[in-house]
Amino acid sequence: MLKGFREFILRGNVIDLAVAVVIGAAFTAVVNSIVTNVINPAIGAIFNAEDLSKTLDVTVPTTSGGEAHIVFGAVLAALLNFLIVAAVVYFALVLPVNYLLKKVFAARNEPKTEEQPSAPSELELLGQIRDLLAADQAAHHGKHADDAEPAAAPDGATPATPAST
Repeated sequence: MLKGFREFILRGNVIDLAVAVVIGAAFTAVVNSIVTNVINPAIGAIFNAEDLSKTLDVTVPTTSGGEAHIVFGAVLAALLNFLIVAAVVYFALVLPVNYLLKKVFAARNEPKTEEQPSAPSELELLGQIRDLLAADQAAHHGKHADDAEPAAAPDGATPATPAST
C-alpha cells in the first residue's frame, strides 16, 4: 500500500502540479499586493476614496429598518485583479511558450537542405548488371572482362555497348 502511494506521489505529473500550485500562490500574492497597494489607491483617488474597494458604496434601506451596503468598488477591484492576473499570465507565460513551441515545431518540420545524391536510372542499373555478368562470365572462361563479347539479346539483336566511363 505504501509502495503504491510513493509511486503516486513521485509521479512526474503530481510533482509538476505541486510546483505549479506553489508558484501560483506566490504569483497571486505579488499580483494582489500590486493591485491592493498601487492600483486600488490610484483609482480610489479618482473617486475620492481610500482605495477602489471602498468606492461606489450604495446604501440601501432594509425592511427591518437597517441599512445594507452594496460596494461596487470591491467588485471592480476583484475584476481588475482578475484582468491583471490574466494579462500577466498571457504575456509572461502563454505568449512566450507558444512562440517557442512554434519555433521548435517549425524547425522540426523544415525540409532537409542537404542534397541527396540522385539514384541511378533503370538504364544505368541494367548496364551495370550487364557489365558485371559479362565480367563474371569472362572470369569463368579465362577471358578478361575487356575481351568479353556482349551477349546476344533474346530477339537475336546485338545489344548496344555502354559508353566507357
